[in-house]
Amino acid sequence: MTSAGRFAPSPSGELHVGNLRTAILAWLFARSTGRSFLLRVEDLDRARAGAEAVQLRDLAAIGVDWDGAVVRQTARGALYEEAIGRLQSAGLTYECFCTRREIQEAPSAPHAPQGAYPGTCRNLGLAELEYKRSTRPAAIRLRADVAKFTVRDVLHGAYTGIVDDFVLRRNDGVTAYNLAVVVDDAEQGVDQVVRGDDLLSSTPRQAYLASLLNIPVPEYAHVPLVVNSDGVRLAKRDGAVTLGDLDAAGIPAGEVRNLLLASLGLPPGTLSEALAAFHPAGLPTAPWAWKGIVNNH
Repeated sequence: MTSAGRFAPSPSGELHVGNLRTAILAWLFARSTGRSFLLRVEDLDRARAGAEAVQLRDLAAIGVDWDGAVVRQTARGALYEEAIGRLQSAGLTYECFCTRREIQEAPSAPHAPQGAYPGTCRNLGLAELEYKRSTRPAAIRLRADVAKFTVRDVLHGAYTGIVDDFVLRRNDGVTAYNLAVVVDDAEQGVDQVVRGDDLLSSTPRQAYLASLLNIPVPEYAHVPLVVNSDGVRLAKRDGAVTLGDLDAAGIPAGEVRNLLLASLGLPPGTLSEALAAFHPAGLPTAPWAWKGIVNNH
């Protein structure tokens, strides 16, 4: 299978300049290493009508192209169920009936990492299990046998993070992100994952799950985020931050692309032109503060 990189947005609304900058980086990493570049729409949750079409339009407008058809997670349920079935057959899952509030209020298990699931439902007896099944639907959790796992990241080096009994399938039947992303990347031949560094902390869980499923762990590169003037991760509420808003203010997509390239220390122009100057070792390591260009235009 051909090796590939990917960009995988959730169609919850328009992409902002932080999302677009990460998409450019994922494209540059993939193309600079001779990989295919795939686009996957992660629409298991929070999908907004029409958002996907706008996202694809905006990616094309800044020059991000992709290979093959767009893949959508909602069409891949059978793959997720097969993976969960393999874990269940190996005794690596259990049913969980805890509400979010119950998890927050439960005392932590001895020696458990901060923020880890406390294991409330891990060893329920048959009678208690039958009773809980009659009260509410169950989520499916992984029965992890490690507390931490280490991954290697191109930009961060070795990173060790929490692995707890995380959810594989929610109690409403929706596959959880941590399982879906591992299955999707493996099935699509994605062996390079470039994404925002806000997702670094969840990566050890995903890499550990991949090891249980005998799936190769991809190469990771978690890139710095775009932040607002307060140093907080950029969001759509921070003003003119989408291509649509910026275009309405008279700032075309090509100018936005050049600004994003400049923030990466790359020359203006097409992405193909930027590719010739791209070297991961030369990337900025700090978040980039978006000060807006509308007022300065």
